[in-house]
Amino acid sequence: MFQVRIHGRGGQGVVTAAELLSVAAFSEGHHAQAFPSFGSERTGAPVVSFCRISEVAIRSHDPVAEPDAVIVQDVTLLGQIDVLGGLSPTGYVLLNTEQPLAELGLAAAERALPPGHLVSIPATALALEHVGRAVSNVPLLGAFAALTGLLSIDSVVAAIEARFSGPVAAKNAAAARAAFELVVQEAAHVAAG
Repeated sequence: MFQVRIHGRGGQGVVTAAELLSVAAFSEGHHAQAFPSFGSERTGAPVVSFCRISEVAIRSHDPVAEPDAVIVQDVTLLGQIDVLGGLSPTGYVLLNTEQPLAELGLAAAERALPPGHLVSIPATALALEHVGRAVSNVPLLGAFAALTGLLSIDSVVAAIEARFSGPVAAKNAAAARAAFELVVQEAAHVAAG
């Protein structure tokens, strides 16, 4: 079973991200579940959502304490919440930021993980460019597909198109594909040394 924990703030689409991820996984024949955990239900409050993807039926319904991947939609949470808590030693971390990792205090985490497993992308900028709104969840899902190889970008786009319609779906799909390509290019750069 592959477990994902998504951190963000209310209004950033954290819950929708987990739902879209589970729909993409389900469309590829996996078992999947997605659910949120709310502290306070106001906009801007910390929110966590979870997604599990498995080849067999999922019986667990508790929060993901030992994730295989962590997606951080809002890096201001790094100093407030232990977003990397319980992360697998071979896990993945995907951050929405344009800041250097050293400035975020993640240099030790980057060294502890396999090369290329801690990645940052400018998801908010990609969302603004393609969608016209500063909601980073969809670009991060495209990046997740490239980073982990767990799902195809086509499945992620199909989940987006099932959730949204018309120009909104097309713009979000473009944002997801742009983030996917960005991570693929970064992985090629890391592999080249």
